Amino acid sequence: MTGVHGRDWRPRYLQLAEELRAKIMSGELAPGTLMPSETELAESSGLSRTSVRNAIRQLREWGLVRAEQGRGTYVRAPRQRVRRRNTERYQWEKDRVLLDEDERLKTGATEHDTGLTVDDLKFHAEYTRVNADEEMAAALQVEPGTPLLRRVYWTSSRHENAPLTVSYSYLPYDLVAANPDLLDAGKEPWPGGTQHQLYTLGIELDRIDDEIRARPPSPDEAELLDIDPGVSVLTVRKTSVDTTGRVVEVADVVMPGDRTELVYSHKLQRWKT
Repeated sequence: MTGVHGRDWRPRYLQLAEELRAKIMSGELAPGTLMPSETELAESSGLSRTSVRNAIRQLREWGLVRAEQGRGTYVRAPRQRVRRRNTERYQWEKDRVLLDEDERLKTGATEHDTGLTVDDLKFHAEYTRVNADEEMAAALQVEPGTPLLRRVYWTSSRHENAPLTVSYSYLPYDLVAANPDLLDAGKEPWPGGTQHQLYTLGIELDRIDDEIRARPPSPDEAELLDIDPGVSVLTVRKTSVDTTGRVVEVADVVMPGDRTELVYSHKLQRWKT
């Protein structure tokens, strides 16, 4: 290896990790390639085994390699990325509500975020009735114990097993029950998504508030999303408010941090001159 030297301001393990990343991104280390062993990397770079292990861990956290028990560490094939432009996304979803069903069937939010087509995707939905705990009651501005419709969604590429994101959506049950079709998970994926579902209840959204956090995944999330050790998840707490100021949905969207981008653009008012 070259380029790993003490005069660089970066930690030496990071220098090695970035040199290996460059080889992966250039195709010199192709997807499916078995990475050199710790001993080989230590000898070629002049680093300790500890530094080499730290470099490989960094590559795992970047989502570039994966360790297979008893076999070694392999270069990952590029994984489907999600790029959510939430500022434009929510208006795009609202505009689609008024389109006819044939138009709404052509594409959805996941296709918008990934560039994939409907035929590229697998969709999963689970519906259950639950009672609001203290946290969700406060978020929805209802009393604790209020019946809620809990919806769990995930979508994956047909070329990968792991979901792209997982969403946990909560709506007041009595509100949704006015349209029995909205209680049936078999109606999913719904053309036009949640905003169209709310439209069937006479509800128009005024705004959507996002709260973004990064945290370690739970064991279940790590398994479902196929997240390597050390990779965080990004979570978006999405609160939908209608034109009367009522909170009508709260959703927690969980996204793997190694293959998700959140993009926001805000138009700034100009100074008066």
